[in-house]
Amino acid sequence: MNAVIGALAALLYLIASGLLAIRLAHASVTTAFSKGGPLALGWGAAILHAMILAQTVFQPAGLNLGFFNALSFTGWLINVVLLATAMVRPVENLGIIVLPFGALTLVLGLSFATERIVADPEQWPLELHILIAILAYSLLSLAAVQAVLLAIQDRRLRQRQPGGFLRGIPPLTTMETLLFQMIGAGFILLSITLFSGLLFIKDIFAQHLVHKTVLSFIAWGVFGILLWGRWRFGWRGRTAIRWTLSGFAFLMLAYFGSKLVLELILQRY
Repeated sequence: MNAVIGALAALLYLIASGLLAIRLAHASVTTAFSKGGPLALGWGAAILHAMILAQTVFQPAGLNLGFFNALSFTGWLINVVLLATAMVRPVENLGIIVLPFGALTLVLGLSFATERIVADPEQWPLELHILIAILAYSLLSLAAVQAVLLAIQDRRLRQRQPGGFLRGIPPLTTMETLLFQMIGAGFILLSITLFSGLLFIKDIFAQHLVHKTVLSFIAWGVFGILLWGRWRFGWRGRTAIRWTLSGFAFLMLAYFGSKLVLELILQRY
């Protein structure tokens, strides 16, 4: 049953992404159709995805966050954050990249089921810490995708090629504002994650956690410096893009890099 639901959810993700791509491609030719249709399909896919996660991740024994389960849950949460944000902000074009990623994580989660109970129901502070951490990762992942789109937009404008798909996305200043709003929200959640980790995890610098902890603090520092530079010196453009992608790279290594090495290579659970 999960396989059928998963296939339908993945298909809806891909159709929604395709419609957003068509909408963006034709933005310079004619009035693009409303984003409501693609977003509705995306929500439908996210609901089906959530039904699967309710069985694979949220188990009676606790949170099952083996590598591929964690990847699927993160892909779902990134999409939910995007879909919710797109209802009030012009960020729907990120779905062209993000929605297929959600479909891929869903398929991988169903194809390579792994089990690693990281917290039982009685450890609700630890469960809350983990959920906030994944939410922070999701927001900063969207910021990284936004930074890539901003880099493309900046390059096209520098080359004096303002036409094409650029007509279908907000102006550069609006894109930068959206980027820093995402980074600001993600930084707050990442700060809560690190602080709660110090409180709720007995030894946050234990051997199996030290790499994740150190890389997370480095990522936190990078995003903190970026926000300070924006406030103090008005950093923008290529500087903001480089710092955003650097911070995200450290964060990705902190979570999925360490999980990949520990669980799939060293097989330590």
